[in-house]
Amino acid sequence: MGTTMRYAMVCSSNQNRSMEAHALLKRQGFDVSSYGTGAHVKLPGPSLREPNVYDFGTPYKFMHDELRRKDPDLYKRNGILPMLKRNLGVKNAPQRWQDNAADGCFDVVMTFEEKVFDTVIEDLNNREQKMIRSVLIINLEVKDNHEEAATGAKLALDLCQDIESADCWEDAIDDIVVAFERQQKRKLLYTISFY
Repeated sequence: MGTTMRYAMVCSSNQNRSMEAHALLKRQGFDVSSYGTGAHVKLPGPSLREPNVYDFGTPYKFMHDELRRKDPDLYKRNGILPMLKRNLGVKNAPQRWQDNAADGCFDVVMTFEEKVFDTVIEDLNNREQKMIRSVLIINLEVKDNHEEAATGAKLALDLCQDIESADCWEDAIDDIVVAFERQQKRKLLYTISFY
């Protein structure tokens, strides 16, 4: 399927939810990128007070190899090593949404957490207006764990396929959202912004 629209999947660390959706949409032939909005990339550590913190741009392979050295059993058991392995098959390193202006415009930006949705809208509103084009920003709330991320990615794919198949998504989006919410029993937040 040759898609014509550009999609961005965004969560806070560009590790789990956005990457699960990125990997799935990419396999389905979508023109898709992914980002995080946090100040740093955080991965679970040995305890809640000791997360593993990286800068955006640190290669997934570096994180994978470092955590495998630190405690292979823990990071295999909690799913972090398999997740990083999947990620490095999709792209080199996590990218930060706020630094992505050079990547050009997207038609649809999907977020997986309300706080991220708000950050994306605020960031787009603060960008220098280069050209005015509409972008759909849509939030599908997904818990940050591996099972939910897999479910969220399938829902994101369904939603993107619905948007893609509409003749004019701007006209159809209200109906698409209503139908999706009714079918999936999940509430969506969405807005159309310009940049």
